[in-house]
Amino acid sequence: MRRPVIAGNWKMNPTSARDARRLAAAVSGAASEVRGVTTVICPPTIWLGEVARVVADTSLHVGAQTMHFEERGAFTGETSPLMLEGLAEFVILGHSERRQYDGETDEGVGRKVASAVAHGLRPITAVGETAEERRSGATAIVIDRQVRAALSGLDRLEETGLVIAYEPVWAIGTGDAASGADAQAVAAQIRGIVRELDAAAADEIPIQYGGSVTGENAAEFFGQPDIDGALVGGASLKPDAFAAILDAAAAWAPAG
Repeated sequence: MRRPVIAGNWKMNPTSARDARRLAAAVSGAASEVRGVTTVICPPTIWLGEVARVVADTSLHVGAQTMHFEERGAFTGETSPLMLEGLAEFVILGHSERRQYDGETDEGVGRKVASAVAHGLRPITAVGETAEERRSGATAIVIDRQVRAALSGLDRLEETGLVIAYEPVWAIGTGDAASGADAQAVAAQIRGIVRELDAAAADEIPIQYGGSVTGENAAEFFGQPDIDGALVGGASLKPDAFAAILDAAAAWAPAG
């Protein structure tokens, strides 16, 4: 049985080391009683060390929000996978905001995913369609293209630590979440692609939903057969709201 993975993407928040430490401590307290769920917090790169120290003796895992696929070189402003050693276990790759604002391509995401796995990091690989693509009926085509590109650099998928997050762009930060049935349809498509590429990995890889997830609607997603957690944005900055999502995930976590 797949263990749910709940990852909080803090994005460009908070703006001070003190507030980052406080938020990490608060989330750690909220997560301490939750069983059967892998909980990840992903602060801005500059706060990774601060947050890693706060949660060092807790059940929380730390993730980065992005990384470069190269180990070193003339890449101003970038973070190498080697720089994440000892600070992060997970890394979000291919988030729609990176694709939109920083020009990330399907090919580039694939190179990052392969690099992350090669360096012992667990990639949380985000895919999702825009509102225009959804209206035109292109969701399945977009998901197929993005998933295949993201996984193209991996020789195998089994035991890589891979997580895939379905984040419809139109739902991120809008308050307009997908329905459980719509999210399940895409998650099932993603799992079908994984099964085609590596049958042994199909029932192992967690698939998250992301996009305006709240404590109120989380159970609708976690009750779906192919959804195994969430990539959470705004609610991850509010310990009580994040705790409610963790509790909803725990209620659907496999026994033991």
